[in-house]
Amino acid sequence: MSGHRVRAITRRLLQGFRRDRRTLALLFVAPIVILGLLGYLMRGSTSSPSVGIANEDSGPLGVMVADALRHSSHITTTDISAADGDAGLKDGSLVAYIVLPSDFSRQAQNGNVAPEVHLEGSQPGVDAPVLQALQQAMIALASQVAGRNVTFQPQIKYLYGGKSYDTLDYFGAAFVGLVVFFLVFVITIVSFLNERSQGTLERLMASPLRRGEIVLGYMLGFTVIALVQAAEVLIFSLAVLKIQNQGSVFLIFGMEALMAIAAVNLGIFLSMFARSEFQAVQFIPLVVVPQILLSGIIFPVSTEPKALQYLSDVLPLTYAVNGMRDIMVKGADLTWSSLQLDAGVVAGFCVVLIAAGTATLRRRLG
Repeated sequence: MSGHRVRAITRRLLQGFRRDRRTLALLFVAPIVILGLLGYLMRGSTSSPSVGIANEDSGPLGVMVADALRHSSHITTTDISAADGDAGLKDGSLVAYIVLPSDFSRQAQNGNVAPEVHLEGSQPGVDAPVLQALQQAMIALASQVAGRNVTFQPQIKYLYGGKSYDTLDYFGAAFVGLVVFFLVFVITIVSFLNERSQGTLERLMASPLRRGEIVLGYMLGFTVIALVQAAEVLIFSLAVLKIQNQGSVFLIFGMEALMAIAAVNLGIFLSMFARSEFQAVQFIPLVVVPQILLSGIIFPVSTEPKALQYLSDVLPLTYAVNGMRDIMVKGADLTWSSLQLDAGVVAGFCVVLIAAGTATLRRRLG
């Protein structure tokens, strides 16, 4: 083995990386960006979900518990009436509301309290602070009821989801669409780049075909494959994994289809800025990973730092994830304005990318 030849190969490889500024940026800038974003999300996010307090008790103990909840560091509270609680859960202004019944003080004096806890339920990560704050309030209550061992038995009710839902049921609604979006994006960007590198795209450009027709043709071809994949993922998720679903299977597939079309057009558009498969794959940590972190799949958007919430609001994956959860966890249909908004934004994103892909193709190859 010749050390000189080994060093020559090593030197040639390092010189190649030095000339490829995009790869150097991926290696040294992208990790900092992703880790910085993750750190900002985890340390800068708020863990104080908004909770409504409906104190119907006219006695002193209900007032004491309500006051303990207001001063809890785990939640942010708002005084409401019990009749308005479900509306707050539905419009997203509350993640839970707690009802202290009219006989709450009497219950406490008898040693058995049963406050009502109404949880929105579609995002289980925000339920724990609510129950923890109530538990601490009950401990404070027990110290005020002399000579009694107070039994705490909250009546927990879910607007969506419930005790039968596990982690996969909650996250599966988002992952069903995410798997399709991610894989279709990777396949499209690499395949379209191969069409360019092999000269197929140039030959089509020299034909009477218009640029828009070329982009639309490729889009439809990739979309057919993507839709077959979307159907496979959906069937496997519902039939084999048994992910619970409260909505229409056709609506789920429709949202999957929109995500697939968005991924196809995003892949076609970004492939115009890559010269090799390696450069194409570099878009994954730069384009896909930040969307996964910010779209509410892992961290609820409502708990993100305010600056990142604004960024989340312009990402198409945020609306796609919201739509999938609305359908599968909440049982939404097309009469829901929130689902109409989510589907409309993703569809609009597809239209914008088709136009961008056509314009970029004209500039690059025309």
